[in-house]
Amino acid sequence: MLIDPFGRRIDYLRLSVTDRCNLRCVYCLPAQGVAGSASQDLLSDAEIARLVGIGASLGISKLRITGGEPLARPGIVALLRAIAVIPGLADISLSTNGVLLSKMAEDLRGAGLARVNVSLDTLRPERFPAIARRRGLENVMHGIHTALKVGFSPVKINVVVMNGVNADEIPDFISLTRRLPVHVRFIELMPIGETGFFNSRRWLPLREIQARCGPLEPLSRAKQPVGCGPAVYFKSPAGLGRVGFISALSCNFCGRCNRLRLTANGRLLPCLASARGLNLRDCLRSGASDAKIAELLRRAVAMKPQRHQMAPEGGRVRESFMCSLGG
Repeated sequence: MLIDPFGRRIDYLRLSVTDRCNLRCVYCLPAQGVAGSASQDLLSDAEIARLVGIGASLGISKLRITGGEPLARPGIVALLRAIAVIPGLADISLSTNGVLLSKMAEDLRGAGLARVNVSLDTLRPERFPAIARRRGLENVMHGIHTALKVGFSPVKINVVVMNGVNADEIPDFISLTRRLPVHVRFIELMPIGETGFFNSRRWLPLREIQARCGPLEPLSRAKQPVGCGPAVYFKSPAGLGRVGFISALSCNFCGRCNRLRLTANGRLLPCLASARGLNLRDCLRSGASDAKIAELLRRAVAMKPQRHQMAPEGGRVRESFMCSLGG
């Protein structure tokens, strides 16, 4: 079992399998994108499976596959199939922008994936390319419907709320939970990503996001959707799905943090806002034993801060990208 210095049990690993993405969302990446890692610098399938297996032996039971866009990694279905049989893993999920999901959903489900989160910041066809800098809303919506059809449960939709950009669509996403059995999570804009995008005018605090949702009913713990993250859930009257909120700045959720992050090139991060991490890739490739890797995992847990330091100091935004950190 992994316990950090503040008594939190760490049983959740967010695993990035690529630092490349097929979209260029305005809050995340510059229009020209960023240089991704060379293929030889990324963890191989065998290296990933070995690290996940060592983590599972230490009590990691929950795994989320992230990126970049994880469905853009060649052989992702085979990788998931190899991971799904690792003893000790009770929950495997994946975060995607949904562009490629409809073509892959059935194979992903067959490989052992239980549920998916789809990042979607607008329901308006004319607005999607303005936010994502690429077209693809029709593909994403088709992917959501296909995910429901093949049996992913739950299907969650992550909406980064940006004042003056898409905040006026909050009621539209609430309506979506009445038409489809999907769980919409509204996420506060964070000061990580494309430098210069985050500012006080675009940031909408949690209380204002909730106020624009209309009446919501609280949910008992028994009715909360399956998941391992920090969202707090409610239900819209007559809703088929749930409405969740993730607030990194207004309501710090670090007291419940249960996760580590592993980047696509093998850096193990104790916190999303960590400036330092441990290089597991080089350790693997130098012939380290499983015991040595396990010790590095324990060291990363010991490095976890009590809370993140994400709020920008003096208006400065940290120059790092979610596709590199693992979304």
